[in-house]
Amino acid sequence: MDKAAFYRLSYGLYVVTSRKDDQINGQIANTASQVTSEPPTVAVSINKQNLTHEYIEASRKFTVSIIGKSTPMQFIGHFGFKCGRDIDKFANIRFKLGETGVPIVLDHTIAYIEAEVVNQLDCGTHTIFVGRVRDCGVLDSSDEPMTYAYYQEVKRGKAPKTAPTYQEAPKKAEKVDKYTCSVCGYIYDPEKGDPDSGIRSGTKFEDLPADWTCPVCGADKSKFEKEG
Repeated sequence: MDKAAFYRLSYGLYVVTSRKDDQINGQIANTASQVTSEPPTVAVSINKQNLTHEYIEASRKFTVSIIGKSTPMQFIGHFGFKCGRDIDKFANIRFKLGETGVPIVLDHTIAYIEAEVVNQLDCGTHTIFVGRVRDCGVLDSSDEPMTYAYYQEVKRGKAPKTAPTYQEAPKKAEKVDKYTCSVCGYIYDPEKGDPDSGIRSGTKFEDLPADWTCPVCGADKSKFEKEG
């Protein structure tokens, strides 16, 4: 079985949010899709270990905030590699409560969809929640939606272990010393540097500033391990 075939499937990148009583949370997801047009219905796949899964089961509501191509990696890392059990993910994030009472992320969001769960499917590690759309809208028509392919190929992003698309990366011989973040799997490649953080290509890991952090999850240099 060649699992590389799964990479030929098309995905997007979204912030899926929900609530439980007065608590709110959100996470990055790459599997959200429209199921029917009449009545409008959407589905999301959420790992059972994630706090957002717990909140969706409790409230039976969720919102999909579609993020744009210009979204910085720090934002994706914040919602994708940090846990809502440890931090308040909305502490410094602009949002509004929608018709369902679930937060709609405003930062870097180009469109949103609010839904109420009408069905769900147990898929082992994940649950597919099917939701009837209650409201939706476009917030920014100037940016394009970020696809998962763009996130991987241009942003050099990785999938967390709880993502449905996660695969163990094969070992490869490297020409230069690369370093992998032990928290999120981001690979620092000296040949590419970290342009979003002002790090030029050709900068060795050892020469990175002491206060440099992982552009995806925010981990410091001590969390990086040399490949090979």
